[in-house]
Amino acid sequence: MALPPCHVMCQFYVQDGELSCQMYQRSADMGLGVPFNVASYSLLVYMIAHITGLKPGDFIHTLGDAHVYVNHVEPLKEQLKRTPRALPKLKIKRSVSNIDDFHVDDFEIIDYKPYGKIKMEMAV
Repeated sequence: MALPPCHVMCQFYVQDGELSCQMYQRSADMGLGVPFNVASYSLLVYMIAHITGLKPGDFIHTLGDAHVYVNHVEPLKEQLKRTPRALPKLKIKRSVSNIDDFHVDDFEIIDYKPYGKIKMEMAV
């Protein structure tokens, strides 16, 4: 293994019929890594809620070493100038009872209105 995994632990909670997840991340690349971590763990909450008959709740993200690489400073300044848009909705299109049975075609993202891309290189 070249690097130890950045996301170390996640814990799921059920309260009032909602499934929430808290994930601890030991190292957090704010430009490139964290946005994908938020999306993937949020999707995981939706998937597990779906198969357990619960409503998706919150994703709580706890960061250890949160950092911005020097070559990401200008692209992130550009991103911060953008006005946030309404969040899209996720629709799971069929009933699935086993997490391993999900397929990419089972998901539909509704009302996603992205801005154009901002290029960021991987920092090494």
